[in-house]
Amino acid sequence: MSEQRPVLSPDEVQQQPVAAAVVVHEGRVLLVRRRVAEGQLSWQFPAGKVGPGETGEAAAVRETKEETGLHVTVVTPLGERVHPVTGRLVSYVACAVEGGTAQVADADEIAEAAWVTLVEIPRYVPYGFFEPVQQHLDAVIG
Repeated sequence: MSEQRPVLSPDEVQQQPVAAAVVVHEGRVLLVRRRVAEGQLSWQFPAGKVGPGETGEAAAVRETKEETGLHVTVVTPLGERVHPVTGRLVSYVACAVEGGTAQVADADEIAEAAWVTLVEIPRYVPYGFFEPVQQHLDAVIG
């Protein structure tokens, strides 16, 4: 059973910040394909809205569990920006696998989950990543 969340107006939802988990494991990064794309944004990191009173780090961990069933822990924040496609404030959080197996745990939101190598990333995300995220991936995978 999911916990009750406050009802927000459409304007509040648009302004709600988002947290994304950059999960690297065994030389690959976890990406998920949204069931409904936002513009050209289809494959992305596990991500979702930061709840009232919740930190970006906590939201990244929670969203990864909800979307993929994977238990992760926070390694370090990687930065934040206003996403050029969605217009939302996004916090990126490097995370490490604590346990579980990545799969589609929320079939309403997620169509696929994939562990992707550095050289495969452009096939999934042709427009590239936020520079601090790419630098992190280059450092830990490259």
